[in-house]
Amino acid sequence: MELTNKLKKEGLYILILFAVFLIIFKLLFFKENFWVITKTVFSLFWLFIIPGFALIYYWHDSLDFIERLIIGSALGFAVIGVIGYNLGLIGINMGYQLWIIPIASIIIGILILLKKRQKGKD
Repeated sequence: MELTNKLKKEGLYILILFAVFLIIFKLLFFKENFWVITKTVFSLFWLFIIPGFALIYYWHDSLDFIERLIIGSALGFAVIGVIGYNLGLIGINMGYQLWIIPIASIIIGILILLKKRQKGKD
């Protein structure tokens, strides 16, 4: 139960961070349409921040939220870049990569976390 509450709390933190990014982007690009800015910030979160955060969540006990967010964002940039480049080399269209890589990263992060929890129970 503790992990579920922690995930809910940190999910709220990520939503607040999304709103802060939205405000900052709107201030920086004030001539741009709000919908375009929302899509841009959502793309940033979908492609880099959330997958990296999910992959690094294994260390949720030893690292606090900000550390995991920063390291996870850097990891998200690296994973998307390297895997996207290699998928492009084998001929997978970029349109598919925008969905495949983030979803796969989130699923891998969840599976690693579940495996860690099962090891703790044994």
